[in-house]
Parts: sequence; C-alpha cells; structure tokens
Amino acid sequence: MYYTYMILTENNTLYCGYTDDVERRFKQHLSGKGAKYTRSHKPLKVVYSKEFETKSEAMKEEARIKKLSHQEKLKLIS
Repeated sequence: MYYTYMILTENNTLYCGYTDDVERRFKQHLSGKGAKYTRSHKPLKVVYSKEFETKSEAMKEEARIKKLSHQEKLKLIS
C-alpha cells in the first residue's frame, strides 16, 4: 500500500508527499531527513493521509493536491 499525506508545519503551511509508511516518513521529516522543505519549516503533525494500492496512484494524487490552493487543501483536510 502507498499513501499520499499532508503535514502541517509550524508556520501554518502544508507539505504534501507520498510514501509506503506514513509514520516512518513523518519521523524522517521530524529528524530533518525527510525533505528540504520540512528542514526549514518544522513539521507539527500529519493532517491528511489517503491510501492507494499503487505507487503511481499515490504520486498522481500528490501531484493533484500540490496544484490546489491553500484554501482548497484545507477544505480537503476537513
């Protein structure tokens, strides 16, 4: 299984990515080894995750979410 996820950062921005293990990936972000963006924007918590059967599906959802506005992302989370 693969997942598309969003993380809320301390400056109220949202980081979106995909993984096969959301908990492990979040720990990587916390340790500063997850992504360049989350090294400078401290991650607070995972606010969204959606499961997919294939990596390709998860990547397509990540690309779709990254095109959304901040308001649209917040609506998706709620």
